[in-house]
This record gives sequence, structure tokens and C-alpha cells, in this order.
Amino acid sequence: MTQRFSFTIHATDGKARTGTIAMRRGEIRTPAFMPVGTAATVKAMKPETVRATGADIILGNTYHLMLRPGAERVAKLGGLHKFMNWSRPILTDSGGYQVMSLSDLRKITEEGVTFASHLDGSRHLLTPERSMEIQRMLGSDIVMAFDECPRADRPREEIGRSMEMSMRWAKRSRAAFDAGAEHAESSALFGIQQGALDEELRCRSADALADIGFDGYAIGGLAVGEGQEAMFATLDFAAGQLPAAAPRYLMGVGKPDDLVGAVERGVDMFDCVLPSRSGRNGQGFTWSGPVNLRNARHAEDTGPLDPRCSCYTCANYSRAYLHHLHKSGEILGAMLLTEHNLAFYQQLMQAMRDAIAAGTFARFAANFRRDYLKR
Repeated sequence: MTQRFSFTIHATDGKARTGTIAMRRGEIRTPAFMPVGTAATVKAMKPETVRATGADIILGNTYHLMLRPGAERVAKLGGLHKFMNWSRPILTDSGGYQVMSLSDLRKITEEGVTFASHLDGSRHLLTPERSMEIQRMLGSDIVMAFDECPRADRPREEIGRSMEMSMRWAKRSRAAFDAGAEHAESSALFGIQQGALDEELRCRSADALADIGFDGYAIGGLAVGEGQEAMFATLDFAAGQLPAAAPRYLMGVGKPDDLVGAVERGVDMFDCVLPSRSGRNGQGFTWSGPVNLRNARHAEDTGPLDPRCSCYTCANYSRAYLHHLHKSGEILGAMLLTEHNLAFYQQLMQAMRDAIAAGTFARFAANFRRDYLKR
């Protein structure tokens, strides 16, 4: 029987690592990219198609699922895996990101966050304990501690206060998670480092999380408008502050070149809506950079979106057809391009795993940036 959670690092190359997370619902190869299934679906995709792109794990959203259809209803229907027909691991975020992104609809206290639903205005209190309860009812495999995610441009004093409260919430999340004995025995809990771009605050946060003890550690509070240069500068110290034997998860990232740069700095896991959202809006990611399929220059191009890609879309459809679908507003356009984008992201992760294992990651990263960024 596969144990509840284990992380094995198979090879390193500089700070880059490749390994395997073993859980009862399957193994997760790292570096790993998690497609985002906010409302119990990866938009425009069937679960079996998501898996066919190479995804080992997907992400679900606590805040959205607690509002619709409701965590209690999902539990009554057999849990999130059965509900959406996804048998492999699911990571659920804690709702903490919405504390920032829905700032006009919430009030923060030491107890937790009171939200006004963006759907109907109804009031909800989300606390560390309630977040753990919701994620338990959903049947999450990797549960995220409840935190606050302040914008990086806030005053340092404010960011420090927020980080300290998030660490208190992390301790409460740990206690509430452990109290759900049956779920705790089959799932994992990740803590979330905060501190914006400040090295000292990040260090204090990492130390507090390590003292509490988690199965994995996330880097929160980045990719929220600070720009890639600032994000990379923060990752230069933030990733190494976290326990080396546990997975490191950079939340909400990102563009393909973000992923390569973060893996260079020791990150193991990622999630982002970008490949699916871009697919619905006519943008495809390729080894030669992003492509806007709505542009007229593709109207008579009989070639594949990316000749280096082995996905179903590239094997069967031309740029001209994809252009036509997106200009016509056809649903198939969103489906085919989302499938390609998710497959491309998984091919990128596999290429990074292979390069790390071979000890050639620096060369791979340089060649990738040369081709993808045209420099």
C-alpha cells in the first residue's frame, strides 16, 4: 500500500531538483505543473484528456467550491474526485488568495476572513478551521494551510503583521487538520511562506513553518504584480529558506519562462490558469514562443501550431483551422488550443526533469530562453 505522503529527490543539478511525490492516489513527478480546475473542472477539457496531456495532479479551489455547489454537497455526492471523475491526486488551495483578490468583498480579523459572496452577496466566515473542514469534505489529497496574501507593494510593517498572522493561522490549520484523523491519515498538509519581497520576513516565515511542521511548503505572495525580475530575485533566497527534504510549491505561476527560472532556483511544483485561459482566448504556447492564433497571418497556414509538439491538436489540425475556429467563436477552438497548451506545459516539465537527471539543465535552460524569448 502506498504511504500517505513521501517525497524522494532522484537528482539535482545546481539548485534544480527532480523527484517523485508518492500518495495513495498516485505518484506526482517533479518538477510538476498542476492544471487549475477551479470549479471542479479544467475549463474546456474532459478529465481523461487532462490526464492524457501528462498531468499527474490538478488543483481545485476552496473558495469557489464552498460557494457553489457547496462543500457539504460535494461530500454528500462522494467527494471531489468522484464528483468530477478524476481519480488521481487533487491539491486544493485554502481560500487565502481570495482574501487579496476579492479585497472589496471581505473583512479580515484574527479569527479569519468574512467574505461577501461574489455570486449573491451572502456572507461567509472563512477561518483556518473552516478551511480545513471544507478541504476535508472535498476529499483533497494535498491541503493548503489558510493564509493571507498581501500585495507586495504594501508597507513593510503591514506585510510583516500579515505574515505573523498567517503563521498563527498556519498553526491553527495544522491543529485542525490533525483533528480530522481519518482525512489526515490519507492526505498531506502544506504550509505557505509569506513575506512579499523581503528576505528577513521570508526567513522568519520559513522558520515558523518548519517549527510547526508540514509535509510540503509553498511560496505564496508572488506573481501578484511584482514582475518577473522581482519574483526571481525573491526566489533566489526564498526557496532555499524552506526545508530541503520537502517539496517546494510556487503558487500561481506562471508563464513557461517563469517555470524554467523557478526550477533553476529550486522549486518543485506549480499551478496557473494561464495555459487554459490563454487557450480559450486564442493564444498558444510553443517552443518558439507564444502565438496569437487570431492574427490574420495564420489564416492560410497549413502547418501545425508547433512542429516540435506531439499533442493531438498539433498532430491533426493546422494553424489555419485553429485561426478559423477562434475567429468564429467556436467552442472547439477553446478545446483544441487548451489541450495543446496543457500538453506543451507537461512536455516542458518532462524536458526539465530529463535535463536535471542528465545533469544538463543549465544548457537546457539557456537553449529554451534563446528559442522561446528569441534572445
